[in-house]
Amino acid sequence: PDDPQRWEEMESTMEFLAGKNVQFRIDPILEPIGIGLGASLARYVAARTRWPDVEIMMGIGNLTELTDADSAAINLMLLGICQEQSIRSVLTTQVINWSRTSVRECHIARQIAWYAVEHQIPAKRISEQLVITRDGSLLHSDQEFLEVLSTQIKDRNYRIFSGTDILSLIGDRTLWQCADPFDLFDRMMKTQSEEMTPGHAFYLGYELCKAEMAKQLGKRYTQDESLDWGYLTCVEPNRHRISKRPNRPVNEPDRHNEGE
Repeated sequence: PDDPQRWEEMESTMEFLAGKNVQFRIDPILEPIGIGLGASLARYVAARTRWPDVEIMMGIGNLTELTDADSAAINLMLLGICQEQSIRSVLTTQVINWSRTSVRECHIARQIAWYAVEHQIPAKRISEQLVITRDGSLLHSDQEFLEVLSTQIKDRNYRIFSGTDILSLIGDRTLWQCADPFDLFDRMMKTQSEEMTPGHAFYLGYELCKAEMAKQLGKRYTQDESLDWGYLTCVEPNRHRISKRPNRPVNEPDRHNEGE
């Protein structure tokens, strides 16, 4: 319709196309937040009630492209509405950066939505592929566990743990804790009796960066493993591990890995 509020415009076009035996889909027009989102969603429900057998399309890009928010959850919500209302076509775009993977997100979202509607269950514990910036649950190490563990570590390797508001580094019967990874590294270096190799320092910096991201976002952190970014996860686990013995000769086989 030229005016989404006027059903008669859509009906006249439908009658014309039907008279010419032309297949069509109707689009009640999805409007962005602030322009009439709620009313436009209601129109899709009303259109399905009014024409139960007509094919409908939803232009979901009108919302993902015009909302300053990651598109994955928005796409899942809209695909859920489409599945419930038997809206079998969507139109999306991948222009703005936060929506640049919308097609893949819609592919995953339609499967989750189909399963939830088919089995009449919430869209939970079906797939975590669209849980991207946070994780479904966290791994917490309480203070007593960390303190006991610090008395048992007697080698030159480091164990890193990420909490909700603090980072912990354990090595050679010592526990360092700090909210800031730079301060944590400085405190650890002040107590080092041996020179640290560039490779070992890089490894610790890389792992502390992952731990800090996990702390900020509310994600699970496991040393030597990739953070879980849902369907965007592409780095193989253990790819960046280094030898437990930082001063190992270059030609000596690497049989030991950090953090084991």
